[in-house]
Parts: sequence; structure tokens; C-alpha cells
Amino acid sequence: MRLIAHAKINWTLEITGTDGRGYHLLDMLTQSIDLGDTLTLTASDELTLSVSGNDAVPADERNLAFRAAAALRRYTGIRAGAAIRLHKSVPSGAGLGGGSADAAAVLAGLNQLWQTGLSQHDLESIGLQLGADVPFCLRGGLCRVQGIGERLTPYPAAPVWPLVLVKPCEGLSTAEIYHHYAADSAVTPAHDRVLKAALANDPRLLPRHPGNALERVSESFLPEIQQCREALLAAGAVCAQMSGSGSAVFGVFPDADSAARAAAILSGSWPWVTCCRTSASPYEFVSEEEPAL
Repeated sequence: MRLIAHAKINWTLEITGTDGRGYHLLDMLTQSIDLGDTLTLTASDELTLSVSGNDAVPADERNLAFRAAAALRRYTGIRAGAAIRLHKSVPSGAGLGGGSADAAAVLAGLNQLWQTGLSQHDLESIGLQLGADVPFCLRGGLCRVQGIGERLTPYPAAPVWPLVLVKPCEGLSTAEIYHHYAADSAVTPAHDRVLKAALANDPRLLPRHPGNALERVSESFLPEIQQCREALLAAGAVCAQMSGSGSAVFGVFPDADSAARAAAILSGSWPWVTCCRTSASPYEFVSEEEPAL
């Protein structure tokens, strides 16, 4: 079977404290986007992973997709294997949750391929052990994500809006950004304003900068993030925001034509620019035919 594992954006990101284990407690509005990696899962005696599209992405137990398959086997006790082929389209170190999306798609796909019969709750419990974004990447759409990623409040009426994504050359390490984070009282994420705009399906109601508590830390490593945000607004975005811990920045546009025009302009200044849309689903099953890679 083949799946497209949808990446995500963070409309808002607030850090509300830490738990007894030192994990950061989060309050975020997160939404799936239709940019995604392609995973092909085939029944096999062994558990293997191959990766294309990004030579820097490992094809062993360091990869979340492989770890997800291994975690599912441990959880169920199943002894089946699978040949996992992963083609990367989502850039690494971007704050777009590509690795988490891959893990979620592997859990959902192998749950079907291996006929384990696990519930959504079971899969999200496994996913939480892999990373804070994995439960959301199993749920998808637009969600308020709280705690360490385990508390999900879905908003089914989420709109589909055109986006332009821009990423500077370098990626950023999520662990390093969180390590350097210090509470910034000046950042007050506009959760309610984003939800009002989403539920009214009116991007004009979006704040120009919804609020990401990690943005200043990430900009201290990569000042181009702020430049990306300003460039998107200058190109006609009604809203621009860094996603996750960066380094990708997204802009929301009134329509697909204005997004395409902005992307054409911005591609002359930045190495990675793409158009996509928000999505209501975390992944999609596609035909059995081989992808054109």
C-alpha cells in the first residue's frame, strides 16, 4: 500500500511549563497541510527501510518511520515484517513535522497491513512515545494540542486555505531550540483569533503574526526566519508565521492565484519555496501504482 504522510503547520505555539520529567508542556493550534512524504509498505519477512529524496535522512533505527514500525511490533507482539520505502518531499529541520507524519502513516498503514486491529487511541498512545507531534499526525485536520501532545481537541470545520512555505538553507534542531528556550512573556499566542478566523472561514480575520514562543530563539540561530516572514507579508500574505521550532515559515494567501504569484517572486530569493494548502486529513491512502520519483 502507499500513503501520503501530510506535514503540519503550527498556527500558534505556547509553552505553559514543564512536567515532572522535564518535558515542555505545550498549547498549540496545529493543522495538517497537503505537502507530504510518500510511503510504500509491502509485506515482508524482515523489517526494512529505504529512503530517497533526501540523502541526509537515515534509513535505520534513527528514523522515526522505522522506530514506529518497531514500536508497533513490540506493542502487539506481532512477528510480521514490512519493506518500508520512504520518499521525502518535506524538508528536514523545518518545523513541519515530516518525521512525525512519516511515523504516524507507518502506524496507520501497518495497522491495516498487519491486521492488528488497534484503535485510534492505541495508535496515538504508541505515537506519543515516539514524539509530541505523532498523536496529532495520526488525528490530523485542525486541533488544539496540549500537554506533551496527548490532549487533542479537534475542530472538524477547518477551512482549506492556500499557503506558501519558505525555508532558509539550514535546518534547525528541535531539541536545541527547546534547550535554549527561556520564557518570553512578550509572546502571547492568539489562539482565539485564529480559531475565530478558521471557524468563520475568513482568512482576513487572521492576525498577521499569530504567535510562536520559539520564534525568537530560532531567529537567534537563523535571522533569515524573520526576513522570510516579512517577505511573505510584503508579497501579499494576510498572515505569516514560523512553524514549530523552524526554520520554515508559512504565509496564508487570499486565493491560490495570489499564492502562486508570491511563490514565483519569492523563489528568486530563497532556496526552497512551495505552494500547498491546509488539509483536513493526516494522511491519505493512494493507488497501488508506483510513484513517479
